[in-house]
Amino acid sequence: MFEKYEKLKRLLSSYERLIVAFSGGVDSSFLLKTAYDVLGENVLAISLQTPYIAESEIEEARRIADEIGARHLVLVKPWMEELRTNPKERCYLCKHALFSSLTTFAQQRDFRVIAEGSNVDDTMEKRPGRVALLELSILTPLLDVGLSKAEIRLLSKAVGLSTWNKPSYACLLTRFSYGVVVEESALKKVHDAEAYLIAQGYPKMRVRYEANIARIEMEKEDALRLMNDGAFSTIIEEVKSYGFLHVTLDLQGYRYERKGV
Repeated sequence: MFEKYEKLKRLLSSYERLIVAFSGGVDSSFLLKTAYDVLGENVLAISLQTPYIAESEIEEARRIADEIGARHLVLVKPWMEELRTNPKERCYLCKHALFSSLTTFAQQRDFRVIAEGSNVDDTMEKRPGRVALLELSILTPLLDVGLSKAEIRLLSKAVGLSTWNKPSYACLLTRFSYGVVVEESALKKVHDAEAYLIAQGYPKMRVRYEANIARIEMEKEDALRLMNDGAFSTIIEEVKSYGFLHVTLDLQGYRYERKGV
């Protein structure tokens, strides 16, 4: 693992000037930290803010970039009309559009290299967005040196990153079934419900939106903890208050992004 870490530092040092596509998640935070340690002011973190990325994730990205000490910009991007109906190829369409704009930004500012945080685990499942990254020649240093998610978490902890045990995050469009027209009001309901549950101590969950029903996915242990929480009724009523008709717990539990959704 530490040999891979040293290899990563050597690889990053060869880039000279680097933009890191920065979400504030485990992988991009470790990539940014390592790149900053190697390149200093020659690395720039850029977060792409869209209507379907939780505002709390953008604020968290700002905090983590500040924790690392790296330069950081947030570029705000509007709704892509192709995504309104939540098509199956949404990840490809989104990644291609966002990273195309990032490539243009980089060229205008004399950054010739853009890197993002894909790791070995990402190659073991279907990730349509990776096709877009390959088409646009976006670099994947963590993957190139063979680092897995588990190794990145351990190395993040070793270098003092607060993100080492952060749960994975997927954009809010993944809370809706394919082919469903996604309204801003529905996005807000999901965003507010998840933000509230995180604040109540349940960070690893998803609020799936189905016909104005909030279907909460949690690990079994967290679901049991929620049902035995003295504030259970208050929590459920608060989630409903965001505009849901009903709130349910999914007995199949937490999934990062299940097929067909």
